[in-house]
Amino acid sequence: MNKKKKPFLGMPAPLGYVPGLGRGATGFTTRSDIGPARDANDPVDDRHAPPGKRTVGDQMKKNQAADDDDEDLNDTNYDEFNGYAGSLFSSGPYEKDDEEADAIYAALDKRMDERRKERREQREKEEIEKYRMERPKIQQQFSDLKRKLAEVTEEEWLSIPEVGDARNKRQRNPRYEKLTPVPDSFFAKHLQTGENHTSVDPRQTQFGGLNTPYPGGLNTPYPGGMTPGLMTPGTGELDMRKIGQARNTLMDMRLSQVSDSVSGQTVVDPKGYLTDLNSMIPTHGGDINDIKKARLLLKSVRETNPHHPPAWIASARLEEVTGKLQVARNLIMKGTEMCPKSEDVWLEAARLQPGDTAKAVVAQAVRHLPQSVRIYIRAAELETDIRAKKRVLRKALEHVPNSVRLWKAAVELEEPEDARIMLSRAVECCPTSVELWLALARLETYENARKVLNKARENIPTDRHIWITAAKLEEANGNTQMVEKIIDRAITSLRANGVEINREQWIQCVAHNALECARAIYAYALQVFPSKKSVWLRAAYFEKNHGTRESLEALLQRAVAHCPKAEVLWLMGAKSKWLAGDVPAARSILALAFQANPNSEEIWLAAVKLESENDEYERARRLLAKARSSAPTARVFMKSVKLEWVQDNIRAAQDLCEEALRHYEDFPKLWMMKGQIEEQKEMMEKAREAYNQGLKKCPHSTPLWLLLSRLEEKIGQLTRARAILEKSRLKNPKNPGLWLESVRLEYRAGLKNIANTLMAKALQECPNSGILWSEAIFLEARPQRRTKSVDALKKCEHDPHVLLAVAKLFWSQRKITKAREWFHRTVKIDSDLGDAWAFFYKFELQHGTEEQQEEVRKRCESAEPRHGELWCAVSKDIANWQKKIGDILRLVAGRIKNTF
Repeated sequence: MNKKKKPFLGMPAPLGYVPGLGRGATGFTTRSDIGPARDANDPVDDRHAPPGKRTVGDQMKKNQAADDDDEDLNDTNYDEFNGYAGSLFSSGPYEKDDEEADAIYAALDKRMDERRKERREQREKEEIEKYRMERPKIQQQFSDLKRKLAEVTEEEWLSIPEVGDARNKRQRNPRYEKLTPVPDSFFAKHLQTGENHTSVDPRQTQFGGLNTPYPGGLNTPYPGGMTPGLMTPGTGELDMRKIGQARNTLMDMRLSQVSDSVSGQTVVDPKGYLTDLNSMIPTHGGDINDIKKARLLLKSVRETNPHHPPAWIASARLEEVTGKLQVARNLIMKGTEMCPKSEDVWLEAARLQPGDTAKAVVAQAVRHLPQSVRIYIRAAELETDIRAKKRVLRKALEHVPNSVRLWKAAVELEEPEDARIMLSRAVECCPTSVELWLALARLETYENARKVLNKARENIPTDRHIWITAAKLEEANGNTQMVEKIIDRAITSLRANGVEINREQWIQCVAHNALECARAIYAYALQVFPSKKSVWLRAAYFEKNHGTRESLEALLQRAVAHCPKAEVLWLMGAKSKWLAGDVPAARSILALAFQANPNSEEIWLAAVKLESENDEYERARRLLAKARSSAPTARVFMKSVKLEWVQDNIRAAQDLCEEALRHYEDFPKLWMMKGQIEEQKEMMEKAREAYNQGLKKCPHSTPLWLLLSRLEEKIGQLTRARAILEKSRLKNPKNPGLWLESVRLEYRAGLKNIANTLMAKALQECPNSGILWSEAIFLEARPQRRTKSVDALKKCEHDPHVLLAVAKLFWSQRKITKAREWFHRTVKIDSDLGDAWAFFYKFELQHGTEEQQEEVRKRCESAEPRHGELWCAVSKDIANWQKKIGDILRLVAGRIKNTF
């Protein structure tokens, strides 16, 4: 036995022995421990392994998944209170006693949770609210501003300026590569000069520039180019006509290839190729995804309920909108097969089909629906010849003789004599149609018309139009005595048949030419409603416009007897007497009015006007003094000041004005009069003081601001006038009058650019102001005025100032007929605008006849206008206080200069 040999060699290792553990040689692995390296795609040793486990990579994935399922018992995953993050026993079996234990612990947790649940939730809620108050979200910070968005109008939203583009110039205006096609002349020129190369050799781009791998230049077998030009004969000629022919031949070949498919069906029509291309351009601007969704939904509706007509109509219209007209026609024809009794489907099919096809469709529809009036009407509309239309409608009347619509359409195509014969048959088939009876009565003679209307009343005893037509018929034939009897009979008969008598409807039914008929209706209405002030007023205005002065005065006498408290009726009677020159009678009427309406301001002022207009100034003063003592009002004081002012009693006018301002300091007209009196006396400082005091009491009075601004401009204080107008606009936002004065101030000062800027701001703040738009039209240069007038009419279509500006524009362009038409339209819309009458009269003085001038003057006098910038400047001038309407019209027209 060798002593050097260790006794443990060859013996098995003791239990738990780890080689190298004593000297710390652990924690690393060598290749000898794990075997040779293997690729993930290498097969495993088990030749019968199931699918998914036959490669080394599959085994590695399986082992990794198994490792992931193991519990993570690392110290970093351990908590002193909660323990490990995962369950220590998740890998063990879950038995019944484990389930019972979990249920007990869950019940305990639930019980413990409910003990202080309300208090805990309340505390958490308070903490959350406190936190949100301390740190609100951005959404909450802007919530009040979002709520105010509901108050923003559409005009304010559209007036918000657009955000500018913050990008630099290069980003805003990118320079795209411009590709210009080379003209044919370029090739022809270079062919003639014998150019050798017209393109870059691919080898040059491959090896960079003109450097080639061979030192000998471009390495061509011959010096120069291999061929002259573009591989063409070296003649230098290019036949463009042949190139065009070759291109057309190639296009024909391609079209013929496409048009003949394997199945023998033609795909493309070579002749209509371009037309088809144009028709393929989509006309619908919506999203294509929405169209696809709608198409799918409608297809589902059609398949679910194929006998539902709206589904087929909606599908056809969708395809029509998207430009697929033929698909729409096919769909709607399929719909007519599925819904042959639907009138709407047939009408839609007739609309989509072209002319002759539409007629065939309508003929089919008539066979399925022989009683449909709409289909017959559509069939008549499709016919272009009048005889064909008559033939269709007569055929329709054979099938549907009781259709009023068909009878009316047929009668409209006939001559008067044939129409009368047809209407006589129509009223037999449709005896309850009022329109047919009245149409027949209009075509008959007087005697026959009376018989027709009597028959109509027998058949339709509840319609008032027949009675009114009968009354008009008698009046037209001179039987005025019968009119009132017919109206009385009409009311009695209609009441007997239970018809409600509506006063407004009866008054509206009367035409302007049927004066006796209207008078009879008013007389009956006044018998039924004797104490109705509105009926008396309507009757009075009717007599004023269409009757005589005597009939008006007789009516007003009856009116004031029944309505003694109606001041306007008394005043109309007194004015009628005064205009007729009977001043004592007017005074007596006003005296009776005083008895019925003591201390009435209107009657006091009417009496004062009557006396002052007839130069009875002392009587007017006594009346005003009595009115100030018994019925003191601001208007009474104002008339008192004006009477003294026009009589040049300046001191008395000032004293009365001061007394009035002590009682009515918030009445702006008194402050205006005080300032104007001081201006008349050339006391500019006192006038300014009066205007400023008035503005403190009446800051929203636009005329006061304008007077103060013009005073400052008058004395040369342009800057102060501008500041006053800016202050007025701050206190009175969206006031067109103040904006207009600001623009005119800059224009008068010669600052046209600032005036245009202010006008733009004014139109932004007051986009629907006609007076601003009318001024803006003439601020533009002459070529741009027409465009500006179109914009103005879009914004303010019925504003008299805009219509007047358009009339002046046509006048300046020498379009006389159009200008006269627009002047008529202006005074018809607003007859109270004196400026319109003045411009109209000036226009007729230059371009009209004497009859036209006189007509405008008379219409103006009857309208009695009271408003207008130029009109008020003349009519309210102290020097013109006794002028009549016609005189003021001439004065205003004389001041107008044709500078626009």
